Amino acid sequence: MSGSERQRAAGHVQLDSRATLTTTDGNQNITEVDALDTRQTLDPTEQYKMNHQRRGVALVFNHEHFFWHLKLPDRRGTFADRNNLKRSLTDLGFEVRLFDDLKAKDVLQKIYEASEDDHSNADCFVCVFLSHGENDHVYAHDAQIKIETVTDMFRGDKCKSLVGKPKIFIIQACRGDKHDDPVIAPDSTDGSDESTVNETEVDAAGVYTLPAGADFIMCYSVAQGYFSHRETINGSWYIQDLCEVLGKYGSSLEFTELLTVVNRKVSHRRVDICRDINAIGKKQIPCFASMLTKKLYFHPKSK
Repeated sequence: MSGSERQRAAGHVQLDSRATLTTTDGNQNITEVDALDTRQTLDPTEQYKMNHQRRGVALVFNHEHFFWHLKLPDRRGTFADRNNLKRSLTDLGFEVRLFDDLKAKDVLQKIYEASEDDHSNADCFVCVFLSHGENDHVYAHDAQIKIETVTDMFRGDKCKSLVGKPKIFIIQACRGDKHDDPVIAPDSTDGSDESTVNETEVDAAGVYTLPAGADFIMCYSVAQGYFSHRETINGSWYIQDLCEVLGKYGSSLEFTELLTVVNRKVSHRRVDICRDINAIGKKQIPCFASMLTKKLYFHPKSK
């Protein structure tokens, strides 16, 4: 390409060029060259704009009881998670909307209504599921819901007022059909009254990590193949530690860094005492899949 041709092509996206070389075994070795816009500069410290009039809406779908035909156990302790999240998210300035044991059609209706809302004067959006889950689904009271069905409602072509804004999905979901015997936490209250004993229930993880699109971040209580733990009084390990870290660092630490701290806190926990010897020593590691394109901070809003 001549110098003038290079100049005309500079800054334009082109088809990849393929330089073909013949290898010793006679096959063709193809090198693909991507074109880059050399004029584009990125600021690695750029942050999402978080000075809108409102912080935004946070939907929390809490599921403790399930329709009998699903054969799923009750999720004891989930109301502790619900209440902790309400407090933590409210402290960050979110308008928290709580929903308990909704049927699948009602969950989808609430989510659709939120996707149709005008978020123009909001910083971001949060959606939380506290339930059982497996593969790429979470459970409502009576049926499964595909996670992709939920996230699709907030893509740019369907929810224009959230384009370029963070969309945060937090999924505390554990598989309901692999349930170990309850674990008595070392710091549980002594006594014969079962309601005062904080037991840990051990569940096998069942929700895959799913990417969703630009400016989404998917936060999972447990990585695939590990165990998820929920205490019957204090709630799940993940939500306990997430809310604690949000309370300490939510307004000062970048969000993905905050989630890394949560990962570390949860990973330090372990099951020490259990009626099932196979559960002793079991650990948990959360994970998150970030499609965020800027740094995310929840700096306090001016009064």
